Order: sequence, then structure tokens, then C-alpha cells
Amino acid sequence: MSRRLGGGVGVLVCLVAACLHGVKLQGAEPAEVIYSGGDIVTMDDRQPTAEAVAVRAGKIVAVGSLQDVLASKGASTRMVDLAGRTLLPGFVDGHGHCFMVGLQAVSANLLPPPDHRINDIASLQAELKAWATTPVSRKYKLILGFGYDDAQLHEQRHPTRHDLDAVALDIPVLVIHQSGHLCAVNTRALALAGITAESKNPQGGAIRREADGQTPNGVLEETAFFQALLNLLPPLGEVELDALAIAGQKLYAANGFTLAQEGRSNPPTDKTWARLAEGRRLLIDVVSYPDFNESDTPYGLDGEWHSQTLKNGYRIGGVKMNFDGSPQGKTAFLSQPYLVPPYGRNATYRGFPTLTDDEVLRKIGLCYERGWQFLIHCNGDSAIDLMIAGVKAAQARHGHDPRRRDVMIHCQTVREDQLDAMQDLGIFPSFFGMHCYYWGDWHRDSVLGAERAERISPSASALRRRMLFSQHHDAPVALPSAIRILSSVVTRRTRSGDILGAGQCVPVEVALKSLTLWPAYQHFEEANRGSLEVGKLADFVVLDRNPLKIPILGLADLKVVETIKEGRSIYTAKQ
Repeated sequence: MSRRLGGGVGVLVCLVAACLHGVKLQGAEPAEVIYSGGDIVTMDDRQPTAEAVAVRAGKIVAVGSLQDVLASKGASTRMVDLAGRTLLPGFVDGHGHCFMVGLQAVSANLLPPPDHRINDIASLQAELKAWATTPVSRKYKLILGFGYDDAQLHEQRHPTRHDLDAVALDIPVLVIHQSGHLCAVNTRALALAGITAESKNPQGGAIRREADGQTPNGVLEETAFFQALLNLLPPLGEVELDALAIAGQKLYAANGFTLAQEGRSNPPTDKTWARLAEGRRLLIDVVSYPDFNESDTPYGLDGEWHSQTLKNGYRIGGVKMNFDGSPQGKTAFLSQPYLVPPYGRNATYRGFPTLTDDEVLRKIGLCYERGWQFLIHCNGDSAIDLMIAGVKAAQARHGHDPRRRDVMIHCQTVREDQLDAMQDLGIFPSFFGMHCYYWGDWHRDSVLGAERAERISPSASALRRRMLFSQHHDAPVALPSAIRILSSVVTRRTRSGDILGAGQCVPVEVALKSLTLWPAYQHFEEANRGSLEVGKLADFVVLDRNPLKIPILGLADLKVVETIKEGRSIYTAKQ
């Protein structure tokens, strides 16, 4: 075939494909269900809206005008009237910890308003005392709380061991900070974890001390917290582990998510997801990324679950690393000092890395050698520098493969020059845009100062470079609410109503793509989900209104009415 003829055929194929896009092909089996009667937002630029969508065998078989889609209708086709509501692709998790959401669900709820009611030490203590009477606490002889935020407590500090001793002296009390990077424990828990005045700070962590500079005050940062958590949590059997995973999935589904990420998993979690997948008990799809900080041979990377193809709704996608902590907890690794240093730190304090420079280079190099996708948690700009340097070194040795999709998680304080470098290296950013609402005021007044705070999660800067990016909730750090993410990245309004960096706001359509199509790309799933196109999974979320047609200040009030996984309703809101 001549080049000219071949080119002509290529053009013809493209024209035919464009004409047939979204149209049901003749001769196919009839649809099982057709959705119509409301707005349908496809996230497909070639056909941004539709009047109807048809589904068969868990996949979309037609999308377009009602007249065209009705060609898929058969005698047994079920017609679903959206009743003026809006159907979109199911939300895709840019980053979260689905299993830990289940753990949060069975712990004492220490979240501040508007998600709960904990706003001072006294209310925190009362909540823990009430939870101590539950069967879970009595069975495991442990008081566990999740979600307190010192930035929202009246005292503007972390609870100490003395505060928690007032809850219980004879059993351990452990409360996890909302960031998931710190905790506070009582004296009994310190003893059980083996933490004394003689204990040294572990690599990548810190044990906060009392005024004498030696006695632990009960607050543990980063690796000190993770080590204590492993020592204090009781061993759980398969029944309990399965229940936690399922509870996490249910909360994700209630928020419109049809794919969840298990970021920085461990062997028990991955075994749980695999067991549920084998038994076909998964409610939504899960992609897991085992921890690569602690071991060079993470669980599952040499097994059948490590794949780019889901098996019964589960797979291991690669590995996860953490290069620093959290800005709201003041453990992120910054290039400039914190505006107000945390307790026990001096004015030059700027956080710390969790891995050495040499370890960063070695770990990223191993991922390139082994062909593993990786996610790297980088909040502070100095941590971001570490990742950029590591990827540059790996690409200098192994070449730049655009198919890799290395992912930077959070990117909170990423600078403009760093975004340029990320674009050159092909690093995909996943922003934690909800920070604008939850911690925007705290970042402005205590963590970063106004100038740096106005650039947290700079989505518009990435958009101006035409970079693809995702947004995430990092649940259980925040509730897995795509609606809160949507509102936060479009308005950048804080709890107090301040607009934090208006120049970083993005349009609603862009925000929706960062919750659907672009995180699907991040997970190598763009051929299967993220937009409403023929051949993709029938994964949908139904909202009470169309986010593209309401005032942006009303976005936070949108409601998930229904979540549909492969044509099957898995969540329906109570009327």
C-alpha cells in the first residue's frame, strides 16, 4: 500500500469512527438498561453531554441522543428515568487509603466541625470516654480515636499523655491526628510501645518531649507514630480485616467512587483485598500500592495480583513511598522555615525528610530497574526536590519512558520551577486540593504564611502547562468526599470563607476531569473508565443537580443520589 493511499485510509477510518462515536452498532444484543430523563455529563470532549446511555453486561453500549440510544432498546430493556438528576462517570480515587477508612469508621470520631463536633480537649476526652464503653473497646482493651486536629482545637495544641491519662490509666489510649502523620498516646501506651526518656528519635520521625527535654509528652511524629501504632493495635483475624475493608468500600461508594486506591498498603491489607477479590466480594474496584519505604521487596510485587489488568476488581499497581510528612502537622520538608514552628522546635525548623538522599536515589532507581510504577508522597518543596532529583537520575541511567506515569502525591507546596521540571520528566501530579477548605486558614496563619499558602495545591499552574492531574481526599485524612474536593478546587474557600489564592481556582469542568478521566489515566485505566464512551465500564454517579449549571458556591451542597458499578446500583441515598 502506498503511503498516500495508507494516509487516505487512515483519514477515512478516523471519519467513520467520529461518525459512529457513541452510536450503537447494528446487530448487537439489546441493552439491559437505558438511562435518560436528566443531564448526562460524559467527560468526553468529542461529546460532552448526552441525552441517554445504554448498558449491557456491565459496559456502555450506546451514548448520545435519546433517539439513537433507543435503537439499543429491546423487549426486556429496563428504562431508568433520572428524574432531572445528573449522571456522570463514577469518581476515581486519585489517592486514598480505603482500608484505613474502615478502621476510622469503627474508631472514636474525633473530627472537628463540620464533619463532627470535636473542638477542644474536653470534647475529645468525652468522646473517648463514651467510646470506651463500646464492645470494640472492651474486646481489645484499647481506646482508639481518629481525626483530631490541633488546628481546630480551642487550645491550639495536641493532646498530651496527661490529657489522655484523664481518659484511662490502665489501658492504652491512642488518638490519630487527622493528617495521619502524628498521634497522641497516654502513659500506658508509651510503656507498651517501649518509649521512654532514653528512647532516641527514629529515622524520619520524632518523639516530642516535655519541658525537661527528655520525658515523652505523648505526641509522636511520623515513623515514631507508625512504629507505636504497630505495637499497640491488636492482631485481627480475617473476619475483622474483611469487615474493615468492606466498611471502607461502602463509604467510598456512598460518595460516588467506583475505584478506590489503597495507597501505601501492607501485607495484611493486600491479603485482605485479594481474599475479597477471590470471593467476588468487592463492592468497587481497588488498586493497591504496597509500602516501599520499609522494604526493598514489598509484598505482592512478584505475584499474580501485580498487573495492569484488574482481576475480580483488584490489582496491585506498583509501590508507594513517603518522602516527608504533613504541612498541617508541621512535619512536611520545606525549603523555608515554618511560619510558627511546632512545640519544641526553633525558628529555623523546616520539617524533615523520611528517607536520606542516597535512599531516595536508590529506591527510585530500583523502581526503574524493575519497571514498577510508583507513587511518592511529597508535601514540602524540599521533598519535591528529592523526588525530582531521583527521577532525573533514574532517567539518566534508564531513559525516559513516557509510558511509566510516575506520580507525585499531594504536591502541596510545589513551586513553578518544580512544575516545569515535573512536566519535562513526565511526573504526574495528584493534588490535595481539599486542603484549601480544611487547613487553608491554618496554612496562612501558622504553617506557611499568606504568600506560600496562596499557592498550595496549584492546580491552575498545572493547567496552564496543559498537564494532566488528579485531585484526591487522602481518606481517612479527610472524608472521601468528591463533592468537597470539587468545591474546594473550584472556589478555594477556607473554613472562614477566605479565598486562598484566587489565581489557582480552576473551572468546574476541569475539576470534574481531575476526579474522573485524569485519575483513570493515572492508574492506566483510561481505556476502561473516567468518561462515558462505548466500551467503557458502566460506572456512574448520579448527583441531585448538574455541577456545571449551578452557582459555584452551591457546589459543596451537591448530593450523591446513587452510585452504579458496572450497571448495578451499589448505593442509593436515603430519602
